[in-house]
Amino acid sequence: MKRAAEMDELTYQTAVKKAQLVERNPQLQINPMRVSMHQEEDIIELAQQIQNADKQLKNTTCQKLGVIMEQIKMLQAQAMEILKESTLNRDLHSAACNFTKKPGHIYHLYQRPSGQNYFSMLSPEEWSLSVDQTFKGSYRLEYDLSWTPLDKIKEQDEKLKWAEQCMLKALDGGRGSAMAIDFNISND
Repeated sequence: MKRAAEMDELTYQTAVKKAQLVERNPQLQINPMRVSMHQEEDIIELAQQIQNADKQLKNTTCQKLGVIMEQIKMLQAQAMEILKESTLNRDLHSAACNFTKKPGHIYHLYQRPSGQNYFSMLSPEEWSLSVDQTFKGSYRLEYDLSWTPLDKIKEQDEKLKWAEQCMLKALDGGRGSAMAIDFNISND
């Protein structure tokens, strides 16, 4: 803060240093004193312009770096979400199962009192007998072999539909055409 106050109150001597005036050319036949004559106010004004430009550049740079910092935070959050999904997918693929799982089908995860997790094709409502197990959730096996929780299937389907529409538009546009992606995803 002290430095900022000092910069605001420029003296002629500090202004000359800050203004960086053009060096004199001794090879010219012109009287150097005539071309270098200037008013003190002009030099101070020139130094103030440089000082203001420095402040503006600092503010602009800080704002741009702030935007990048927010983007980094967003990417870190996305990376953490990807790692979380990967762990869930690994755990679900490791669950016991007595049938071949097929992409596009929904399976129901249960846990036995022993702690064993297993998949069943039967939903909790379809069990006719009272079985000692805990229902852990229902998941759809996707074609990329990831798992989508039952409550996020609609959202996943909308994302896939949007991606497919983008792909079709790009393919229909022909070779070399500019591809415009519509990011206006509606929740119809």
